[in-house]
This record gives sequence, C-alpha cells and structure tokens, in this order.
Amino acid sequence: MSSQEERDLGFGSVVGRESRRRLLNRDGSFNVERRGLGFFQSLSLYHSLLSISWPRFLGAVMGTYVLINVVFACAYLLCGHGALQTPPTGMPEGRFLQAFFFSVETFGTIGYGNIYPVGILPNMVMVTEALVGLLVLAMSTGFIFARFSRPNARIRFSSHAVIAPYRGTMAFEFRIVNERSSQIVELGAKVLFARLTRADGTTRVFDDLTLERKHVVFFPLSWTIVHPIDENSPLAGLTATDFAASDAEFLVLLTGIDETFSQTVHARASYKGKEVVWGGQFASMFNPTTSDGVISIDIERLDAIETPPAERVSSSVPAGAMAE
Repeated sequence: MSSQEERDLGFGSVVGRESRRRLLNRDGSFNVERRGLGFFQSLSLYHSLLSISWPRFLGAVMGTYVLINVVFACAYLLCGHGALQTPPTGMPEGRFLQAFFFSVETFGTIGYGNIYPVGILPNMVMVTEALVGLLVLAMSTGFIFARFSRPNARIRFSSHAVIAPYRGTMAFEFRIVNERSSQIVELGAKVLFARLTRADGTTRVFDDLTLERKHVVFFPLSWTIVHPIDENSPLAGLTATDFAASDAEFLVLLTGIDETFSQTVHARASYKGKEVVWGGQFASMFNPTTSDGVISIDIERLDAIETPPAERVSSSVPAGAMAE
C-alpha cells in the first residue's frame, strides 16, 4: 500500500480497491470495521443499549436481573448454614431456591418476611444488594426513557430502483415512504453513484447525482426520488452490463426533522446494479379518492413495478438525451 493510499481520508480509494462487498447495506449499516482500540476503549454500553432492538434490550435486562439474583443467592449460601431463616411453613433453609427468592425480594424491595437474614455477614450482603437494586432500577428506567424519547426514522425504501422513461429521456428512480404515524418535515435526499473506473477497474469514484427535487418541505405520503439522465449525468450511455462490470452502487442518505421531537433524523440505504430494473416503471400507489375527498396510498404497493419481469430490458441509457 502506497503512502498516499495510507493517507486516504475517507470512503475512497482504499475501500474502493479492496472491498468486495457492497459499501452500504440496505439497512444503512456499513461494511467496514474500525480496529486497533482496546476492549474498554471500544466498549460503549450506553450506545449499544440505545441502538439494539427492543427484543435484545429486554433480553439483556432480564438476563442481568436473573444473573444478579443468582450471584447474591450464592453469596447468601457462602455465609454459611443458618444465614437465612424461614418460618416452619416456609422453604427448607440452606437451599439455593430459598437464597434466590430472598435475593429477589431484597432486590425488588418486596419484603414479604417469609425469609430473613441472621447475623452480621448476611445482613451486610442484604444491604449491598439493596443498594445495587436501587442503582440497577434507576439505570434501567433511564435507558427505557431514553429509548422512547430518542427519535429515529423508519423510512421504507423500494426494494428496487428503476431506469424509467422520464420527460422524453430516461431517469434513475426509487421510492420511499414513512412507516411511522409521526410526520417528517424538511426532508432532504442525497444520492451518490459509486463505481469502479473503466481504466483500471480498481479505483472507485463517487459522483453526486443531481436530483429533480432534492428537498421536500412536507412528507405525508410517498416520494419518488428522480435523477434525470441527461448529457451531464454520469449514467449517460451506461448499460446494465456496465453496471455489473463496474460494481455500481447508489448510496442514499436522507435527512429530515421529526415533527414530534423537533430533532433531526437520518436514514440510509443503497442499491446495487442488480437491484436496478431497466425499462421498469413504478405503479401508482394511490387508492381511489373517497366520497369525502380523502386521498390515501397503499404502502404495500411501494415495490410494485408495471413492467413484468419477462419484459425488463437491459437497454442502454442514451448519451446526451435531453428532457423536454
């Protein structure tokens, strides 16, 4: 690797030459890693607990709850025989379940009184667990509140993009829709066209595509994002074969403001060359207008393309074609 490549400052030549996978996954994650940090330097428990899915978060909370009670149950057992006492009708003393259920009562500040500690050491363990329980409860409450209060976009991208007829020429198009009931305003789009150069097949170049409309003030329904392919477009004259040969990828970044939280939200996705339908055209998403004039769309038709698969063509985009 040359000194110039080692000084590469971003998502550029080194990634473009070495990467054999798509740069940006459909879910917005990147196929690159950052290494060289120690375990504790790279550990970000707070960020991880905010960004993981709800099932994994709840699983982590429940696992932590069980683990803490098991640890303190073992601590009570290590205090010796008779450290925990129970009435005659209760559970036999000295058993693990007795210690575990006493730990649950202490951790949750329940205090039924069926089991009680005897001696200095068991009571010190009980005091320690009570303090740990308060701290864990406070942190869990904070994490749950932060997850509910942190805005994030849930924008669905069409599964395919299309090269479709557009005002006398052709255009690269894809559709998006907001899956949340909340509104996004001041939504902006940025699309980068990444590909390997024809000269050597190793250097990747990135072109910022000019969009018909790169910003919408309101986003109540759907938005078809369009890049007209005119004589100035980097897509002019390319074919589906060229897309495959150059490992073409369209990188998409959306930025808007969540109206409920008044905070900026982001969404990312990408389309590889094989995910672009040539000659296809998106079908209408609009439902018939109701008698009282209400307009609606069917989100399930987001991916609907009017051209049947058998009629998809791998034609070239005319170089120098101008819009009417």
